Amino acid sequence: MENLFRGTTICAVKRDGKIAVAGDGQVTMQNSIIFKNNARKVRRIYNNRVVVGFAGSVADAFSLSERFEGMLNKYAGNLMRSAVELAQTWREDKAGRQLDAMMIVADKDQVLILDGAGNVIEPQEGICAIGSGGNYALAAARALVQNTNYEAKEVAYKALKIASEICVFTNDNIIVEEL
Repeated sequence: MENLFRGTTICAVKRDGKIAVAGDGQVTMQNSIIFKNNARKVRRIYNNRVVVGFAGSVADAFSLSERFEGMLNKYAGNLMRSAVELAQTWREDKAGRQLDAMMIVADKDQVLILDGAGNVIEPQEGICAIGSGGNYALAAARALVQNTNYEAKEVAYKALKIASEICVFTNDNIIVEEL
C-alpha cells in the first residue's frame, strides 16, 4: 500500500560551534492535500542532547526515529556509532529496508544524514538538507553561510523560509532546535 502522508523539508547548519536543525510543519496527503500544517518533525531526544529531523513517510519516519533512539540508548549517546549500527540493522532487516524515510541527526559535535538505503553521510561543510524542499534549503543555507555572518540558527531558519517560498510541499511553520 502506498504511503499517503509525506512532504517536508529539514535543514541542518553547523557554524561557529553551534548546530541548528530546522524543519517545516507541512504534512501532505497523496501529493495534493495539505493534511496538517503544524507537524513537529524536529525534536530533541536522548536527554535533550541529540536533535533529529525526519522526512518521508510519516509512519516510516517515526519508526526510524524510534530505532535510532534505541541505538543511542544502547551506545551511550555515541552519535556516529548509533548511526552506523542503525544503518547496518536497517540493511539486514527486510522490513527496515522498506522504510521510506530519511533523517538528519545531530549532537553538539556533528551532523549526519541517515538515508533510506542504510547509508550514513557526514555532510560537506556541516550543512545539509533533506526532503521535498531539501535542495532549495541546501542552496539557500550555503549562500547564507558564504555571504553573511548569521548564526547557525538564523541560517537554518532563513533557508527553510526560502524553501517554503519555492516548494509546494514545504510551509513556513518552522521549528528550529539548536545545540
